[in-house]
Amino acid sequence: MATIALVDDDENIVEALTAFFEAEGYQVRAYHDGAAALAGLSETPPDIAILDVKMPKMDGMELLRKLRQTSNLPAIFLTSKDDEIDEVV
Repeated sequence: MATIALVDDDENIVEALTAFFEAEGYQVRAYHDGAAALAGLSETPPDIAILDVKMPKMDGMELLRKLRQTSNLPAIFLTSKDDEIDEVV
């Protein structure tokens, strides 16, 4: 069974995505900030990470930079930013 790390500070998003992925047969490890995720994911890396871009304590970009120092973890970024320039970046 593949493991997904879900890192987002929005509890509603975490609950919705966790329910969806678990119904599809994935194991989900949820974290609500980048610092907590770094501690948990460094010990046991998941198969993929879904990261919120903007979070307290450590944003998703910084979290991925730190995780990539020791692994080649694939990641998908979530964002609520809606400016056109943010969509392009």
